[in-house]
Amino acid sequence: MFRTYAQTPPKGWNSWDSFGASVTEEEVLGNAEVMAKNLKDSGWEYVVVDIQWYEPRGDSCAYHPFTELHQDEYSRVIPATNRFPSSAGGQGFKPLADAVHAMGLKFGIHIMRGIPRQAVHDNTKILGTQRTARDIADANSICHWNTDMYGVDASKEGSQAYYDSLLALYASWGVDFLKVDDIADSKLYGTHTGEIELIRKAIDGCGRPMVLSLSPGPAPIDSGTFFQRHANMWRLTDDLWDNWHQLHDMFGRCGKWSAFVGSGSWPDCDMLPLGHIGTRTAADGSEARMTRFTKAEQRSLMTLWSIFRSPLLFGGDLRKLDDWTRSLLTDPYLIDAHQNGRDAREVYRKDDLVIWVSASDARKYVACFNLADNPAGLPAAAGEWLRSLGGEMLEVWANRAVSVADAETAFIAPHGVVLYVSQ
Repeated sequence: MFRTYAQTPPKGWNSWDSFGASVTEEEVLGNAEVMAKNLKDSGWEYVVVDIQWYEPRGDSCAYHPFTELHQDEYSRVIPATNRFPSSAGGQGFKPLADAVHAMGLKFGIHIMRGIPRQAVHDNTKILGTQRTARDIADANSICHWNTDMYGVDASKEGSQAYYDSLLALYASWGVDFLKVDDIADSKLYGTHTGEIELIRKAIDGCGRPMVLSLSPGPAPIDSGTFFQRHANMWRLTDDLWDNWHQLHDMFGRCGKWSAFVGSGSWPDCDMLPLGHIGTRTAADGSEARMTRFTKAEQRSLMTLWSIFRSPLLFGGDLRKLDDWTRSLLTDPYLIDAHQNGRDAREVYRKDDLVIWVSASDARKYVACFNLADNPAGLPAAAGEWLRSLGGEMLEVWANRAVSVADAETAFIAPHGVVLYVSQ
């Protein structure tokens, strides 16, 4: 059963927040090396190459309309050799995946749903069927922000063979994590359930365990059970960047989706735009920066993502990992809540005060968030949950033992959080 592939929410690194559509093999390996050395022992394991790895011209977050893509004879995109030199000679991502695996990590890639437009225009072959790219394409099913693909008509003969051929290729490369884009968003064309079902069947038949992540959001909550049956992760939002408005919005989304969290089934709050990001999200490097989130906001983000048990995909350049950011990524209490928590839920929300609770086998957690622009005291309702922790507890971010009476008089920083755990 595919849900055994991700018994706990996946943790790793994704190239998008730092390198946009232009990451190189050297940059992937450099980030993998830092993860293996500094984060692997804390459960960080996936190294994911995001969008446009098959485009030679990739230089930023921008997409080049109708650009030429590297493609094989069977209508499948393959890595651009100028950016991924080890892929030359038809090796694809296998050498890079082997190098990542040798570090004790796992390897992932991003794809767009569908079949390349250039394959359809050239009417190239599909492995395992007499049907061709033009036979299975749905030219009316397009991505409104990327021109690379036409959708695949799931009702057409040859459509399953196409996705089977993709997943067979990825399995031969050693892919452990597949992020599929332009497939879960409900805003314009609806969730592409037909293609999701094709991909699910292809992964199940490829002979290699592979986590399936669906993007972008917002995924429709009335399809939550469908996502649980077909994917390991699905996005709750569009791309999340380092601004408070988007982080504030995630509290409402998490509150609605917490019932769908469980083994192998992880509603996804999107990536962590922390540390040094934006290295090449603009072609001239002008967006390079440390995250714009304040330290209070970073604690709030990591606390919410961890208690809710969202997948954690770090977006910063790990080669520039600072001590502050590393402390967030390796905090033992967040790790415990994220990997071992259960029954996490929002138990209180009034105006800008929010309380989440969770428990693991080792301890209980109470997180009190202040979403306002000014300091705030804990709501009276917090007392009930604090008393459930017992007499003495730890205030994680202040790193001090407190009593319930002490905690009830605490103030929370603007956009901040106090996290209490039982001793």
